[in-house]
Amino acid sequence: MPVIRKLGSVKRFGARYGRRTKEKLAKIEAIQKGKHKCPYCHALRVKRLSAGIWHCKKCGAKFTGKAYSLKKIILREEGKKEAKAEEKKEEAQEKKKEE
Repeated sequence: MPVIRKLGSVKRFGARYGRRTKEKLAKIEAIQKGKHKCPYCHALRVKRLSAGIWHCKKCGAKFTGKAYSLKKIILREEGKKEAKAEEKKEEAQEKKKEE
């Protein structure tokens, strides 16, 4: 039986635009509308004002970040695998230097 994925706010598009496009948008919107931590007061009260501009409701700080999140977020498993492979290469290079 296939896994049914919840699309959330992307249901508003109905049958238009295709499944894959709507799934990508659903991931981005979930990250964008999620809770973000303020880099100054460390409260989870940061809202996105516009693309790349964020505002903390607690301390009133206004600052810049990524367009959809404050930090770089890896959405795919492939990115994690690549990062691990790079770490292994670096460790191997360090071992060679020590020898």
